[in-house]
Amino acid sequence: MTRKVTQSGYEITSNSEPAEFVTGSNYAPAQTYLSVPAIVVSMQIQRRRVLAGLGTGVAVGLAGCTGALGGEDDDAAEISGETLTLTTTTSTYDTGLLDELNAPFQDRYGVTVDTVAQGTGAALETARNGDADVVMVHARSLEDEFLEDGYGVNRRDLMFNDFVVVGEPDDPAGVGGGDDVVSAFAEIAAAEATFVSRGDDSGTHTKEREIWDEAGLEPEERGEYQEAGDGMGEVLVRTDQGGGYTLADRGTYLSMQGEIDLEIHVQGPIEDGPDLLANPYGIVAVNPAVHDNVTYDLAMAYIGFLTGLEGHDVIQGYTVEGEQLFFPEAVAEDPNFQQYVPADWKPEEG
Repeated sequence: MTRKVTQSGYEITSNSEPAEFVTGSNYAPAQTYLSVPAIVVSMQIQRRRVLAGLGTGVAVGLAGCTGALGGEDDDAAEISGETLTLTTTTSTYDTGLLDELNAPFQDRYGVTVDTVAQGTGAALETARNGDADVVMVHARSLEDEFLEDGYGVNRRDLMFNDFVVVGEPDDPAGVGGGDDVVSAFAEIAAAEATFVSRGDDSGTHTKEREIWDEAGLEPEERGEYQEAGDGMGEVLVRTDQGGGYTLADRGTYLSMQGEIDLEIHVQGPIEDGPDLLANPYGIVAVNPAVHDNVTYDLAMAYIGFLTGLEGHDVIQGYTVEGEQLFFPEAVAEDPNFQQYVPADWKPEEG
């Protein structure tokens, strides 16, 4: 059995058979925890701009998933030798999942995937600037802004895990075992315990701010609140070394569990915790009408691969120490058409 995230929360569902990819008029209803250094990100983006200046073309060949215009071999010939720039949240990089997803895609199509691991906010900003072809992130509100502003098209739900509150084993704020994350944050503040924040406009940071808002608290006013401005792996190490608590995605925590002495004190919905801690991931192509330098054909091939059966199987089978880190949700008998558009989008009345 697998778990599937829905708009209302989590439910148990059996492994599903593939569904037809639905299109319509403007979308019908060796692991490492170190993120890519800023200088490497800058070099990758600079290289992309140089290639664009030399006239690297873009053939907007695919209107949907791979195979839309013909056989798979034809699609591979169209994009062979190209380079795809992917900006993504640090959790997909830190856990090692991207290595497992990108290798078979590169082998099949004879292409290169350049991965730039940033927080979700930075990843979307890089794409806004035309320095990425596709983004894989996990903050729906930020994704929706990206779509509404015209920078992204053809969004798909990809996978999910959840967030957890982790901290030192002795649990100085006494939040362990509770199932109310808002109360847990309030208790951490009341106990004047250290809280290490991502502080980087990432998907995890966005979720953390949402919880503080629900608690009616301004954490920046507390001396014990530390904004790291780093990726998830670094924040977990910092929390482990200095003590206190942090909000983490389950996947990165599990992938690093053997290297840190932190325990989960508040579970997410995968282990029957609150739905507020759900952590869905989406993948979005950069709009070629806004940035004509993007390799849109390759971006759509990548989206099609990851949201198809092979990508589903890679995500489903990826484990660390026997623990599944992510749960695929793109292949579904009952697809959620709202995934293609901003969450609150409705067609204009004629």
